[in-house]
Amino acid sequence: MEISADRVKELREKSGAGVMDCKRALVEADGNIDRAIAILREQGLAQAAKRAGRQAMEGCVETYVHAGGKIGVMVEINCETDFVARTPDFKTLAHDVAMQIAATNPSTVGEAEPAEGSAPTDDELPLMQQPFIKDPKKTIADLVRETAAKTGENVVIRRFTRYELGS
Repeated sequence: MEISADRVKELREKSGAGVMDCKRALVEADGNIDRAIAILREQGLAQAAKRAGRQAMEGCVETYVHAGGKIGVMVEINCETDFVARTPDFKTLAHDVAMQIAATNPSTVGEAEPAEGSAPTDDELPLMQQPFIKDPKKTIADLVRETAAKTGENVVIRRFTRYELGS
């Protein structure tokens, strides 16, 4: 099937993937943009899993203040290069994660096991397992994987601190 440059451009604008990756995905999806996006997402997630072992020493510290200055958050999110740390996708992830922490007050970043015989509430879940406040169908881990797939680098939420007046 012949894929027009306009279709490749449209997919590239929607997905942020490279030109050749977009063309291959469109060929595989018989020109269907939605299926091509799904193919690119799967490929990106598979590549992100391969990169998970790489060292992530660059990144940013994002701050967020909420509720009229009553709640403040600092979160460190790392990636492999300072180039990626300056991209809009990475900055959006950092801001969204900081807002999530302000809203839910998680106790840890990682994959902690809940206590036996109790089902944890969303606020008791580790940050990575929590449903995202802007889209509850996704978890924070999903957001991190999506950003890693878009940027092509290992992305890690390293640590955070949350301050709340009166607590």
